[in-house]
Amino acid sequence: MPTTEALAAALDQVMPRVRQDLAELVAIPSVSADPAHADDVRRSAEKVAELARELGAADVSVVTEDGGQPAVIAHWPAAAGAPTVCLYAHHDVQPTGDATRWSSEPFAATERGERVFGRGAADDKGGLSVHLAALRALGGRPPVGVTLFVEGEEEIGSPTLSQTLTAHAEAIAADVFVIADSANWDVGAPAFTTTLRGLADCVVEVATLDHALHSGQYGGVVPDALTALSRLLATLHDEHGSVAVEGLTGTDGPDLEYPEERLRAETGILDGVRWTGTGSVVSRLWTQPAISVLAIDATPVAQASNTLVPSARAKLSLRVPPHLDAVDALERLVAHLETHAPWGARVEVTRGSTGQPSTVPLTGRHAEAARRAFADAWGVEPVEVGQGGSIPMVAEFAHRFPDATVLVSAVVDPDSRMHGIDESMHLGDFGRACLAELLLLTRLAEGQPA
Repeated sequence: MPTTEALAAALDQVMPRVRQDLAELVAIPSVSADPAHADDVRRSAEKVAELARELGAADVSVVTEDGGQPAVIAHWPAAAGAPTVCLYAHHDVQPTGDATRWSSEPFAATERGERVFGRGAADDKGGLSVHLAALRALGGRPPVGVTLFVEGEEEIGSPTLSQTLTAHAEAIAADVFVIADSANWDVGAPAFTTTLRGLADCVVEVATLDHALHSGQYGGVVPDALTALSRLLATLHDEHGSVAVEGLTGTDGPDLEYPEERLRAETGILDGVRWTGTGSVVSRLWTQPAISVLAIDATPVAQASNTLVPSARAKLSLRVPPHLDAVDALERLVAHLETHAPWGARVEVTRGSTGQPSTVPLTGRHAEAARRAFADAWGVEPVEVGQGGSIPMVAEFAHRFPDATVLVSAVVDPDSRMHGIDESMHLGDFGRACLAELLLLTRLAEGQPA
């Protein structure tokens, strides 16, 4: 089996090309949420397919389910007796937001200090580039079977992932799944994600009138819909800011300290603003429910008049802790909204999408091989963490392939600002993540550790 030093040297030789691959991927504005970028999403998939062919894949397909975005499936077949590893990432990205607020062009990989900036540089073209780096360092001849599965719609909730897994189950099946789409504990501190909250959303509309009224003429007697909506939304949390919906309970988190100073630095919370909820920070982030008001439709301030508005609506996001079912949790939220409206206001709830939470145990021979590979590459033991964000495909993979080992890894760190302005990836961590995956593929071929 090649030594860690020999594999690190092979990786160093190809790293300039790996960084070029990353820059070319970041340059494609593959925003899956925006129909105007549909051609760019397709172009991004074709670029991934081109790179897979260049790296010697035996077969490469760009597949699309009805109404979905293009995904790439590529194979490097296993030798007799060797396991197959599915390397997952996604090539679609979030919108940039206000591009004028970026310190550099969002769709140009720009290095400053120890980081590379750009939309997707971390989430998840950085994760995809880890997979490509390992394959490139191995000369396109991995010692285990490899399936590269790169999705094109993760940033919009993977709406056709289930259909893709059904249509291509045999092509995607593997002994080990490596999902490079989570977050590390800190710069220099690798992590495996072992719990993930699920996701549900809905739109609630409150109506009190069949037409608008003069606020001076009828105010004080007739409730306006926006005030009624505000009071309804306020019932979702108790005085501490914890979720107050019946049945939406949390559990204790792991025994892991999340320093307040770090949380303040990561979030940019304003002076004097207090944290919400009770319990440890990690439990509130990873194993307790959270409800957020994402948006409200009502009269804009600039267009306001002295009018009682007849209706108003809001979009809500519910993060579902690992021990609950996302569909049931959404129904509990809907029931709460329908029964807590003030003054008899009419409530209509439109259910949105759901994604199941996950528990991903880091156990078994393949998981131990991963733990040792990461420890050797990073020089420190990996941390087992939860994530408050949702990666529904983790539960989907675990359900579809129950005998496989699922490993959820990352190149993202607390300062990566994924989905935000000036998204970035730490280049030192990127190199260590590439070496860790290279070690993992090599050791899985040798059956190490026993």
